[in-house]
Amino acid sequence: MKNTLLSLFSLTIFTAMSYSQDLKTVTYKDGDQQLDGLVTSNRGKNLPGVLILPAWKGIDNEAKTAALDLEKAGYIAFIADIYGKRNIPKDNSAAAEISSRYKSDYKAYQHRISLALEQLKKEGANANKIAVIGYCFGGTGTLEVMRAGFPVQGVISIHGGLGKDKSRPNGAISTKVLIENPADDRGVTPEDYNALIKELNDGNADWQIITYANSGHTFTNPESPEYNEIMAKRAWKHTLMFLEEVLE
Repeated sequence: MKNTLLSLFSLTIFTAMSYSQDLKTVTYKDGDQQLDGLVTSNRGKNLPGVLILPAWKGIDNEAKTAALDLEKAGYIAFIADIYGKRNIPKDNSAAAEISSRYKSDYKAYQHRISLALEQLKKEGANANKIAVIGYCFGGTGTLEVMRAGFPVQGVISIHGGLGKDKSRPNGAISTKVLIENPADDRGVTPEDYNALIKELNDGNADWQIITYANSGHTFTNPESPEYNEIMAKRAWKHTLMFLEEVLE
């Protein structure tokens, strides 16, 4: 038992050291609110850029791993800080509260995303080759990028919430859209799913939904009890294939 705990502790320390060596903290601001994002070490090289919108607890290991893998694939990756310094939730209850605020005040969410997109460009990403991916709450954010009409080439929602307020009208959609949807996500209702398809069709979007069997909400996160390794690997391959197409 002691050896197992020691191994887990060592792995945690090694992982933290790897992230600290390869991802650099970038401070930017929304008025007086300090935001602390992370950027890959290939910043400044005029490469295609990928903005990562993290899940509801803020920047986590899944987002960091994605950033490092995207760097290996030839992209400058920037992980957005949506909540800001001193606002990072410490547990699920706090995460649910603050994320729901941004889901309700979608314009505030869109604004924080727009600041992160501008910061990604400042880090040297090619402004004409930008895509956005997001997990969970961040997956919801990618759909807000789509709805806001931000000038990006593609968005990928990975087990994101698909619903929006019924009072919001559907509009034109200029970016390409990939939705990676777990089949057993209890947070996605048939009504939300069908309404999103209607929204995508009404907007004349280039869209695709891939549904992953035997997968709960957080199926791509190795730290989650819902992790499905096979489906997570497939989803990542689909992510890279989409990015290669839209950012070529």
